[in-house]
This record gives sequence, C-alpha cells and structure tokens, in this order.
Amino acid sequence: MEHQTPTPHIGAKYGEIAKTVFMAGDPLRAKFMAERYLENPVQFNNVRGMLGFTGTYKGHRVSIMGHGMGIPSIGIYTYELFNFYDVDTIVRVGSAGAFHKDLYIGDIVIALGACTNSNYASQYGLPGTFAPIADFGLARKAVEKAEELGYRYMVGNIYSSDVFYEDTPSGEKWAKMGVLAVEMEASALYCNAARAGKRALVICTISDCVFTGEATTAEQRQTSFTNMMDVALGLLD
Repeated sequence: MEHQTPTPHIGAKYGEIAKTVFMAGDPLRAKFMAERYLENPVQFNNVRGMLGFTGTYKGHRVSIMGHGMGIPSIGIYTYELFNFYDVDTIVRVGSAGAFHKDLYIGDIVIALGACTNSNYASQYGLPGTFAPIADFGLARKAVEKAEELGYRYMVGNIYSSDVFYEDTPSGEKWAKMGVLAVEMEASALYCNAARAGKRALVICTISDCVFTGEATTAEQRQTSFTNMMDVALGLLD
C-alpha cells in the first residue's frame, strides 16, 4: 500500500517508526515505558498528545506509542501503523478488569481471543461472526517469558467492550463463558492485524476486580505495570 505519511493522526515520517510497536492506552504510560526501557528514545509523535517514541532495546529497534481509549481510537492508530508505516507487529500493554475469581490486582492476562459487543468487524462484510485472535507465536513466547520471570498470569479469552459504564452490567454472563477479563481495545487490534496480514498480541495487567471493587489509581496504572512490560519486551529476546 502507498505510504501516506504523515497521517492525520501520526506525525512521523516513513521510516521513523520501527517494525515492532508496543502500545499503551495512556500516552503517559508509553512515555514511562520508553524512558525506562529504551536506549536513546526519540519522540516521533505528539499529534493530539498521543506520544510515540523510537529507540533500541537490547539491540532491537522498537517503538512505543499510546493508542487512546476504546475501539475507535486503537482502530485508527493501529490501522495507520500497519498499513501506512509498514509495522509488522503490535503488542498492546494495557489494563483490564478481572472477571475470573482467581485474578488479582497486578496479575497478567495474555489474550488469545477477544469477544466484543462492538460492530467493528461488520466493515468486512463477512457471512458470519469473525473471531478476533492473537498471533499464536507471540502468545506462546509471552507465556514462556512469564514462566521464566515467575510472574502470575492467565491465558485465554477477554472481552473488548464499547461501554465503560454499562447500564446493565454483563460481567457475570461473560464470566460464565470463561472470559477472564474486560478491556476496550483488543478486538479492533486483532481485526486490523488479521486484515493486514500482520501480527498482534494483547497483554494486560489487572487494574481492578469487577466483582470485588478493588482498583488501582491512575498513577499506579501509569507507572507500576512493569511486570507486563517485562513480558512484552521479552518477546524480543
């Protein structure tokens, strides 16, 4: 596809973004991650405050960028990265609310699939329901890294909701189907990756427990999810 860069939402020129991009909903978490892990990070984007950086990690050239909240936001950014900047791999490092009774604050969820109430996949005109899933090679490597580091984790299905404040909460119904946690972006990322023939994975840290009311602060979500970041960057090893 023709390189349309800069795009309306990303100010980088073609070549300023690495083939592998790690993304966080909060651009300040992306900034924290870049400053903590990358050597010589260079900022390539500040359009709409959606910070993006490129640097090196253990000799690998990588980029780290925010993607905002919700399926429309991550849908735009990841589409542009896959299709206009020739990005090959996107890994979302995000937060999620636990549905599973054995998930606790700080635990990691590696999302093999993403259920959703979104209409995003209807654009493809498929004669059925598309099941958005992760790249298996990335998921397998993330599990191996979590095991190696001794971090608590679960692997399975998550729920990408279009609604944060549900008028009629549906968590118990999703939990009955074995869905581990809820967030708001994975489904669109997996759809975009499938359509572009690229790779994607979502790794989340549990930031709150839906049924117990336990929760983290905004500052904790921004700066303390380093176990998840260790696992994500371990994909480069």
